[in-house]
Amino acid sequence: MGVALAIGRVERRVNVGAFVAASLLLDAVLWLCVLLGWERVEIPADFARTHQPRFGFPFSHGLLAALMWSAFAAALAWGAWPALRGSRWRAAALLAAAVFSHWLLDALVHRPEMPLAGAASPMVGFGLWDAMPVALLIEAALAVTGLSLFAAGANWSRQRSLMLTALVLIVLTFTVVGMTVAPPPPSAQTMAASSLVTIAVVCGLFAWLGRSATRPFTVPTA
Repeated sequence: MGVALAIGRVERRVNVGAFVAASLLLDAVLWLCVLLGWERVEIPADFARTHQPRFGFPFSHGLLAALMWSAFAAALAWGAWPALRGSRWRAAALLAAAVFSHWLLDALVHRPEMPLAGAASPMVGFGLWDAMPVALLIEAALAVTGLSLFAAGANWSRQRSLMLTALVLIVLTFTVVGMTVAPPPPSAQTMAASSLVTIAVVCGLFAWLGRSATRPFTVPTA
Protein backbone atom coordinates (compact mmCIF):
# COMPACT_ATOMS: atom_id res chain seq x y z
CA MET A 1 0.00 0.00 0.00
CA GLY A 2 2.71 2.48 0.94
CA VAL A 3 4.73 1.76 -2.19
CA ALA A 4 1.56 2.01 -4.32
CA LEU A 5 0.81 5.45 -2.90
CA ALA A 6 4.38 6.60 -3.53
CA ILE A 7 4.16 5.37 -7.14
CA GLY A 8 0.77 7.06 -7.47
CA ARG A 9 2.41 10.41 -6.87
CA VAL A 10 4.47 10.01 -10.04
CA GLU A 11 1.44 9.60 -12.35
CA ARG A 12 -1.57 11.44 -10.95
CA ARG A 13 -3.65 11.06 -14.11
CA VAL A 14 -4.08 7.39 -13.17
CA ASN A 15 -6.49 6.60 -10.34
CA VAL A 16 -4.46 5.68 -7.27
CA GLY A 17 -6.76 2.69 -6.81
CA ALA A 18 -5.12 1.12 -9.87
CA PHE A 19 -1.71 1.23 -8.22
CA VAL A 20 -3.09 -0.15 -4.95
CA ALA A 21 -4.79 -2.98 -6.86
CA ALA A 22 -1.53 -3.67 -8.71
CA SER A 23 0.39 -3.88 -5.43
CA LEU A 24 -2.13 -6.46 -4.17
CA LEU A 25 -2.41 -8.44 -7.40
CA LEU A 26 -0.08 -11.26 -6.33
CA ASP A 27 -2.09 -11.82 -3.16
CA ALA A 28 -5.35 -11.80 -5.12
CA VAL A 29 -3.92 -14.44 -7.44
CA LEU A 30 -2.69 -16.44 -4.43
CA TRP A 31 -6.06 -16.58 -2.69
CA LEU A 32 -7.90 -17.36 -5.90
CA CYS A 33 -5.45 -20.19 -6.60
CA VAL A 34 -5.96 -21.51 -3.06
CA LEU A 35 -9.72 -21.63 -3.61
CA LEU A 36 -9.18 -23.42 -6.91
CA GLY A 37 -6.73 -25.89 -5.35
CA TRP A 38 -3.77 -24.78 -7.48
CA GLU A 39 -1.77 -23.37 -4.56
CA ARG A 40 -1.81 -24.21 -0.89
CA VAL A 41 -1.67 -22.51 2.47
CA GLU A 42 -1.29 -24.41 5.74
CA ILE A 43 -2.18 -23.15 9.20
CA PRO A 44 0.58 -24.58 11.45
CA ALA A 45 0.07 -25.60 15.05
CA ASP A 46 2.16 -22.65 16.26
CA PHE A 47 0.11 -20.07 14.31
CA ALA A 48 -1.19 -18.37 17.46
CA ARG A 49 2.42 -17.59 18.37
CA THR A 50 3.99 -16.90 14.98
CA HIS A 51 1.00 -15.78 12.86
CA GLN A 52 2.83 -17.25 9.87
CA PRO A 53 1.01 -19.66 7.57
CA ARG A 54 3.06 -21.93 5.35
CA PHE A 55 2.66 -21.41 1.62
CA GLY A 56 3.13 -23.33 -1.59
CA PHE A 57 2.54 -20.59 -4.15
CA PRO A 58 4.69 -20.84 -7.29
CA PHE A 59 1.98 -19.43 -9.59
CA SER A 60 1.48 -16.24 -7.63
CA HIS A 61 4.67 -15.60 -5.63
CA GLY A 62 7.42 -17.27 -7.61
CA LEU A 63 9.93 -14.79 -8.99
CA LEU A 64 9.23 -15.85 -12.57
CA ALA A 65 5.48 -15.69 -11.94
CA ALA A 66 5.77 -12.23 -10.38
CA LEU A 67 7.63 -10.98 -13.44
CA MET A 68 4.92 -12.41 -15.67
CA TRP A 69 2.12 -10.83 -13.63
CA SER A 70 4.00 -7.53 -13.75
CA ALA A 71 4.19 -7.77 -17.55
CA PHE A 72 0.49 -8.62 -17.66
CA ALA A 73 -0.33 -5.52 -15.61
CA ALA A 74 1.82 -3.38 -17.89
CA ALA A 75 0.05 -4.71 -20.98
CA LEU A 76 -3.32 -4.11 -19.34
CA ALA A 77 -2.34 -0.53 -18.52
CA TRP A 78 -1.13 0.05 -22.07
CA GLY A 79 -4.49 -1.03 -23.44
CA ALA A 80 -6.62 0.67 -20.80
CA TRP A 81 -5.22 4.18 -21.01
CA PRO A 82 -4.86 5.14 -24.71
CA ALA A 83 -5.54 8.80 -23.86
CA LEU A 84 -2.18 9.00 -22.11
CA ARG A 85 -0.51 8.73 -25.53
CA GLY A 86 3.26 9.18 -25.04
CA SER A 87 2.93 8.64 -21.30
CA ARG A 88 1.43 5.17 -21.71
CA TRP A 89 4.90 3.61 -21.44
CA ARG A 90 5.46 5.36 -18.12
CA ALA A 91 2.04 4.42 -16.76
CA ALA A 92 2.54 0.81 -17.82
CA ALA A 93 6.01 0.69 -16.25
CA LEU A 94 4.73 2.20 -13.00
CA LEU A 95 1.89 -0.30 -12.77
CA ALA A 96 4.34 -3.16 -13.37
CA ALA A 97 6.61 -1.72 -10.67
CA ALA A 98 3.70 -1.67 -8.22
CA VAL A 99 3.04 -5.36 -8.92
CA PHE A 100 6.67 -6.39 -8.57
CA SER A 101 7.18 -4.32 -5.42
CA HIS A 102 4.92 -6.81 -3.67
CA TRP A 103 7.28 -9.67 -4.49
CA LEU A 104 10.32 -7.73 -3.29
CA LEU A 105 8.67 -6.87 0.04
CA ASP A 106 7.40 -10.42 0.49
CA ALA A 107 10.90 -11.77 -0.15
CA LEU A 108 12.02 -9.62 2.75
CA VAL A 109 9.46 -10.89 5.27
CA HIS A 110 8.72 -14.49 4.26
CA ARG A 111 10.80 -17.43 5.30
CA PRO A 112 12.61 -19.21 2.42
CA GLU A 113 9.45 -20.44 0.70
CA MET A 114 9.27 -18.18 -2.36
CA PRO A 115 10.43 -20.12 -5.44
CA LEU A 116 12.53 -18.53 -8.13
CA ALA A 117 10.57 -20.41 -10.80
CA GLY A 118 8.50 -23.56 -10.27
CA ALA A 119 7.74 -25.38 -7.04
CA ALA A 120 10.95 -27.44 -7.28
CA SER A 121 13.23 -24.45 -7.84
CA PRO A 122 15.39 -22.80 -5.15
CA MET A 123 13.48 -20.86 -2.50
CA VAL A 124 14.22 -17.38 -1.19
CA GLY A 125 13.04 -15.37 1.79
CA PHE A 126 14.83 -13.39 4.49
CA GLY A 127 12.31 -14.26 7.24
CA LEU A 128 11.81 -10.81 8.74
CA TRP A 129 8.46 -11.97 10.10
CA ASP A 130 10.49 -13.93 12.64
CA ALA A 131 11.22 -10.48 14.11
CA MET A 132 7.60 -9.33 13.87
CA PRO A 133 7.95 -5.94 15.65
CA VAL A 134 10.66 -4.94 13.17
CA ALA A 135 8.61 -6.13 10.21
CA LEU A 136 5.54 -4.23 11.38
CA LEU A 137 7.59 -1.11 12.03
CA ILE A 138 8.85 -1.23 8.43
CA GLU A 139 5.29 -1.80 7.22
CA ALA A 140 4.08 1.24 9.14
CA ALA A 141 6.99 3.37 7.93
CA LEU A 142 6.25 2.46 4.31
CA ALA A 143 2.55 3.25 4.73
CA VAL A 144 3.16 6.62 6.37
CA THR A 145 5.89 7.56 3.89
CA GLY A 146 3.76 6.58 0.92
CA LEU A 147 0.80 8.51 2.28
CA SER A 148 2.94 11.60 2.87
CA LEU A 149 4.45 11.46 -0.62
CA PHE A 150 1.10 10.99 -2.30
CA ALA A 151 -0.65 13.68 -0.27
CA ALA A 152 2.07 16.25 -0.99
CA GLY A 153 0.86 18.38 -3.86
CA ALA A 154 -2.20 16.20 -4.50
CA ASN A 155 -4.49 19.24 -4.42
CA TRP A 156 -7.19 17.23 -2.69
CA SER A 157 -9.80 18.75 -0.44
CA ARG A 158 -9.18 18.53 3.28
CA GLN A 159 -12.07 16.10 3.65
CA ARG A 160 -10.77 13.78 0.94
CA SER A 161 -7.25 13.89 2.38
CA LEU A 162 -8.57 13.02 5.83
CA MET A 163 -10.54 10.12 4.37
CA LEU A 164 -7.42 8.83 2.63
CA THR A 165 -5.43 9.11 5.86
CA ALA A 166 -8.16 7.28 7.78
CA LEU A 167 -8.27 4.51 5.19
CA VAL A 168 -4.50 4.00 5.30
CA LEU A 169 -4.51 3.90 9.10
CA ILE A 170 -7.43 1.45 9.17
CA VAL A 171 -5.70 -0.89 6.73
CA LEU A 172 -2.49 -0.61 8.72
CA THR A 173 -4.33 -1.35 11.97
CA PHE A 174 -5.97 -4.46 10.50
CA THR A 175 -2.55 -5.59 9.26
CA VAL A 176 -1.00 -5.21 12.71
CA VAL A 177 -3.92 -6.99 14.41
CA GLY A 178 -3.85 -9.79 11.86
CA MET A 179 -0.13 -10.34 12.38
CA THR A 180 -0.16 -10.18 16.18
CA VAL A 181 -3.35 -11.06 18.06
CA ALA A 182 -5.85 -12.43 15.55
CA PRO A 183 -6.88 -16.06 16.18
CA PRO A 184 -6.04 -18.78 13.66
CA PRO A 185 -8.49 -18.92 10.74
CA PRO A 186 -10.80 -21.95 10.76
CA SER A 187 -9.50 -23.16 7.38
CA ALA A 188 -7.34 -22.19 4.46
CA GLN A 189 -10.45 -21.74 2.30
CA THR A 190 -11.98 -19.35 4.81
CA MET A 191 -8.73 -17.41 4.97
CA ALA A 192 -8.60 -17.23 1.17
CA ALA A 193 -12.21 -16.10 0.77
CA SER A 194 -12.02 -13.45 3.49
CA SER A 195 -8.71 -12.17 2.12
CA LEU A 196 -10.16 -11.82 -1.39
CA VAL A 197 -13.12 -9.87 -0.03
CA THR A 198 -10.78 -7.62 1.96
CA ILE A 199 -8.61 -6.95 -1.09
CA ALA A 200 -11.68 -6.08 -3.17
CA VAL A 201 -13.02 -3.70 -0.52
CA VAL A 202 -9.67 -1.97 0.01
CA CYS A 203 -9.07 -1.51 -3.73
CA GLY A 204 -12.63 -0.28 -4.20
CA LEU A 205 -12.28 2.32 -1.46
CA PHE A 206 -8.98 3.63 -2.83
CA ALA A 207 -10.47 3.77 -6.33
CA TRP A 208 -13.52 5.63 -5.01
CA LEU A 209 -11.36 8.18 -3.25
CA GLY A 210 -9.16 8.66 -6.28
CA ARG A 211 -11.84 8.72 -8.96
CA SER A 212 -13.03 12.31 -8.93
CA ALA A 213 -9.62 13.51 -7.73
CA THR A 214 -7.78 12.12 -10.74
CA ARG A 215 -6.89 14.90 -13.10
CA PRO A 216 -8.28 14.18 -16.57
CA PHE A 217 -5.90 13.93 -19.48
CA THR A 218 -6.62 16.19 -22.41
CA VAL A 219 -4.91 16.22 -25.77
CA PRO A 220 -3.47 19.67 -26.46
CA THR A 221 -4.81 21.38 -29.55
CA ALA A 222 -2.82 23.45 -31.99
